Amino acid sequence: MPRQILFIQGAGATAHDEWDVKLVQSLERELGRDYSIRYPRMPDADDPRYQTWKAALLHEFDVLEDGAILVGHSIGGTVLIHVLADKRPKFRPGALILISTPFIGEGGWPSDDIIARTNFSQRLPVGLPVLIYHGSEDETVPFAHAELYAKAIPQAVVRSLPHRDHQLNNDLSEVAQDILKGPPFPQTADRGSP
Repeated sequence: MPRQILFIQGAGATAHDEWDVKLVQSLERELGRDYSIRYPRMPDADDPRYQTWKAALLHEFDVLEDGAILVGHSIGGTVLIHVLADKRPKFRPGALILISTPFIGEGGWPSDDIIARTNFSQRLPVGLPVLIYHGSEDETVPFAHAELYAKAIPQAVVRSLPHRDHQLNNDLSEVAQDILKGPPFPQTADRGSP
């Protein structure tokens, strides 16, 4: 039976069908048939609200099995990590992967919808591997956001990807390689500024 991956899109009216679908297709090509990617359309993507997306995520969590890998791009990653910090899922996730994810709070983006947190390492499921990927050329979410997550989750693996934009140039080969290697994910020299 293929291993489950849940991929949560970013915001924007065309994000699901025109932008993030390319990330999902890249991941599918790289991973092959041993993985099954769930790619739900998130509600009101042009104006995402935390509680609405949280409800959709919790519904998705109901069909996931232990070891499922959670992937969030952009605001999808932000909502995903906050939902995991707010409510432990019934299943045991295999890993949390954040791609070009905005940090909410001091030094990051303000929000009147999502509560700022700096204590993710205490609130996430115990032992959950966290991998953070961010392009050095991301003009939408600056690389400093990845550094803020690194401070809030000291055990996270941070991968700075040179010459990559907010969509990582639609290439998730590094993400797929790490998924295929599986935990434990080695800390690398990528951690820190690009």
